[in-house]
Amino acid sequence: MAAAFRKAAKSRQREHRERSQPGFRKRLGLLEKKKDYKLRANDYHKKQEFLRALRKKALEKNPDEFYYKMTRAKLQDGVHIIKKSKEEVTPEQLKLMRTQDIKYIEMKRVAEAKKIERLKSELHLLDFQGKQQNKHVFFFDTKKEVERFDIATHLQTAPELVDRVFNRPRIETLQKEKVKGVTPQTRLKRIAKERQKQYDCLTKRIEREKKLFVVAQKIQTRKDLMEDRSEKGSAKTGRVKKVKKETVNSPAIYRFQARRKR
Repeated sequence: MAAAFRKAAKSRQREHRERSQPGFRKRLGLLEKKKDYKLRANDYHKKQEFLRALRKKALEKNPDEFYYKMTRAKLQDGVHIIKKSKEEVTPEQLKLMRTQDIKYIEMKRVAEAKKIERLKSELHLLDFQGKQQNKHVFFFDTKKEVERFDIATHLQTAPELVDRVFNRPRIETLQKEKVKGVTPQTRLKRIAKERQKQYDCLTKRIEREKKLFVVAQKIQTRKDLMEDRSEKGSAKTGRVKKVKKETVNSPAIYRFQARRKR
């Protein structure tokens, strides 16, 4: 009952209002209350303590002190700049490794490899720009033969067909047989353009297959490390040793201690 009477008495009390800024001090803004002052004072003292600690650290610093982080950072215009390390994993690789498993990556890689083989069988890579140029070496006994050498005469073909790497008939064949199915120049250009488009598609697929192979290797390496660390005492005995760091185009190489499996 007493609690109910207290609540009823409080309901009749006058509403408590905090004092506002006097009229002649309106230019100073809102009147600061004690809780606001405490927040401002604590923030001020915290900053002063931090500056005091920094001054003490600077005074007590050893000029011969060395940290390995000094080799990766430098002071430029009074600002510490950390040198960027070489990129180990691209954002695309990281996204694939976090969202997909190794079976999915291998499936996509095999599919790309099959498409690459099919494109190679269709195009034959005869006049592919990215292909390494073949060399044809001719041997002679004397310098006079070298000076008199004519590649069109030696290959027994027309001079216009010397630069071709395929479909280079001899002069005898051109004299005996007739040219069948003469193709207009516009159609030849269109065919060459379509063939170049196919070569570009082949190049992109080869690059994609390489990237998927690298991602699969990185996932498998992480999986092997997790399996090894899950065993008892594997982290303490130091059975895993890093031989080569991870790069964008290759996974990290670890050497595992040989152990007998039951």
